[in-house]
Amino acid sequence: MITVGFAQTATIKGVILDENNLPVEKVSIKHNTNGTETNANGFYTLTIPANQDVSIGFTHLSYKTIQTTFNLKNGENFEFNPIMNSSIEQIATVVINSGQRKEVQGIVTLNPEAIRKIPGANAGVENLLLTLPGVSNNNELSTQYSVRGGNYDENLVYVNDIEVYRPFLIRSGQQEGLSFVNTNMVKNVDFSAGGFQAKYGDKLSSVLDITYKTPFQFEANADVSLLGASVSIENMSKDSKFSAIVGARYRDNSLLVNAKETETNFKPAFGDIQGYFTYKFSNKFHLSFLGNASLNKYNYEPKTRQTNFGTLTDPMALLVYYDGQEKDQYQTLFGAFKGTYFANDDLTLHLIASMYNTQEQEHFDILAQYRLGEVNANIGDENLGEVEYSEGIGGQLTHGRNDLDALITNIEHKGNFKIEENRIEWSLKYTNEDIRDRLVEWEVIDSAGFSVRPITKPANEQPYEPYTGPLEPYTNVRATNHTQINRIQAYAQWSKRSEIGSNEVWYNAGIRMQNWTVSGEGISTNNQTVFSPRAQFTIKPNWEKDMLFRVATGLYYQPPFYRELRDKNGIIQPDVKAQKSIHLVLGNDYSFKMWDRPFKLTSEVYYKKLTDVNPYTLENVRIRYRANNSAEAYAYGLDMRLNGEFVPGTESWFSFGYLKTEENIDNRGYIPRPTDQRLKFAALFQDYVPNVPSLKMYLNLVYNTGVPGGSPSYADPYVYQSRLPDYKRADLGVQYVVTDRNKQFDKGWRKPFKELSFGIEIFNIFDVQNSITNTWVRDVRNKRQIAIPNYLTPRVFNVRTTMKF
Repeated sequence: MITVGFAQTATIKGVILDENNLPVEKVSIKHNTNGTETNANGFYTLTIPANQDVSIGFTHLSYKTIQTTFNLKNGENFEFNPIMNSSIEQIATVVINSGQRKEVQGIVTLNPEAIRKIPGANAGVENLLLTLPGVSNNNELSTQYSVRGGNYDENLVYVNDIEVYRPFLIRSGQQEGLSFVNTNMVKNVDFSAGGFQAKYGDKLSSVLDITYKTPFQFEANADVSLLGASVSIENMSKDSKFSAIVGARYRDNSLLVNAKETETNFKPAFGDIQGYFTYKFSNKFHLSFLGNASLNKYNYEPKTRQTNFGTLTDPMALLVYYDGQEKDQYQTLFGAFKGTYFANDDLTLHLIASMYNTQEQEHFDILAQYRLGEVNANIGDENLGEVEYSEGIGGQLTHGRNDLDALITNIEHKGNFKIEENRIEWSLKYTNEDIRDRLVEWEVIDSAGFSVRPITKPANEQPYEPYTGPLEPYTNVRATNHTQINRIQAYAQWSKRSEIGSNEVWYNAGIRMQNWTVSGEGISTNNQTVFSPRAQFTIKPNWEKDMLFRVATGLYYQPPFYRELRDKNGIIQPDVKAQKSIHLVLGNDYSFKMWDRPFKLTSEVYYKKLTDVNPYTLENVRIRYRANNSAEAYAYGLDMRLNGEFVPGTESWFSFGYLKTEENIDNRGYIPRPTDQRLKFAALFQDYVPNVPSLKMYLNLVYNTGVPGGSPSYADPYVYQSRLPDYKRADLGVQYVVTDRNKQFDKGWRKPFKELSFGIEIFNIFDVQNSITNTWVRDVRNKRQIAIPNYLTPRVFNVRTTMKF
């Protein structure tokens, strides 16, 4: 039998235990005439109507009845785990819309199902973040993102309250491999773009807070495409004490990179395995372990490249012939234990211990010989498109032997205490970072047969006068570092729900402290301490219109991580100060109904004043700091997002962002920062064919105005202020759903599947030539440097199938 449902629904699931922490079988769970019952493990799942109060009763002959009310969003999965007692009268519970708490705190909650379905060259959590206002990334091969003018190093990422890290040496989106977050394991995604609470760490821009699932029954997921595959398996023991979810992923970017303009032998192999395990020793004590092991290999052997650029009246081309190769490898291991003690209903204590180890290498020797010239633009000419006149002829030899081994260990105590309407949270954390790094990079540039000497050396008159000095590389960086950083972090914060007259209000205030010491071989020990006070206030007026207003402010510090201590010559500068930023965020949420369906308009204006700024250059996704706190900066802007059911039963949204961020280096005046993404428009749209509702469409649109295009190596950024072209991209996914929760089969080959779908994806539908950086080539006639755009991926087709058992 086939059943198809089009109503707006949500899902409640969980496990029911008794007072001895044992599963209760055959508990009857009913809403009106719909119902289910728990299995031998005490697990249940129930589909209910969305966007309305739904009363549900939990009944069993041997236990007291529990009566509960829910109000959930369309498509929401809510976890409810009541404990049934045989001797104490159960108290009715009202569960409000689960999104309200996050809205009060200025946190955006993303639906994990949307994360798994939305198409993108790097599909996953970060792909969905890029559709939010204020979040930008002009490189679809990278999972990194900048938020409201910050760089990639300014974003916090947590998984189950545990901070996670990314590799250090990565210089290109092609080398990155996989994001840490495995979407098959995700239960909840929260994101804050600024003005976040003291309980989140010491970064300047944003917080991504991920919660992994705690399984209640057996389930297996698989996702297979031309870009790779992922599988996950989850289950719970019969006594409901032990649960486990394990996921493995493999990715190959060849489909994307081999479609680019550079002809290469490209062999990427990115893989990882993750596991999240929980054991409930009792109702009061739970122990969990989160582990991850990844291995990313990147072998790159370029052959030729031709880049056409310029204008219709003055077309030009760069032809490059390569010799050599690059071999990179990034191996990371991560493990974390988390013990949770539920002292009583009001007091919860945690102890977290984690370790992160990364072993990375970048080894490359690439010789590039180029011709820069004018292109034949005569239509009908047999040499149309070929270079007729060479304006620049030269070569470039780059060499690298970069190796890094980092071990980061953490131990943290966290607590959460409720006193009536007050909540007090605190933490004390110790971190040790042991980093061993060898950096060897040099570059020799040749133009028309003459070596181009470093710009810091005395000028010569080549080719008009011979130069008899020794051959020297244009850039030459050599450093060996063994650095240790010890950190002590702590925070305390208070929050409360209350009322002012008939208006609901929420308060939050807290303070963070961090002390760190930098030491190592050949490094003078340096110790610093910072304090970071933060506060939030939210009010929901008792108006006919459903509105909510927020204000958040604070003094935010970012104590330097290893990369921020290393200057452009690779030398560690231990006295680098923490970058400092004052945040002010004003927000408004307006919820309303349109076409009898729910919508919400979220608006935020923000201002950030930054001092002790550590200037940097951005090469693709590689950040190189000056390590001298020689700048000040500011950022301000407006973010808006309208989300709702533009198509009944689906959630879509449209985003707009305006940003201006500038910095003043060495008091030379303000210039745009490398992340000055002035305007942003984005849309995530879901739809289905009315007469064939199993045929679904997912559209991901992004338009960003151009960011500053960078400058040649070690050049003065005040001289090079041109911008890259606007970034325009549309990704389309079309999916046919064979089975899902509303369409099940009692017999045949489709019976084992809880979900099964097949689809195609088209990345960069309109085949727009977006560029991420410039390659700088010298013109031998007038010694100028010409910016040659490095284009990103063209239109690419992908085939994908997903399934759940």
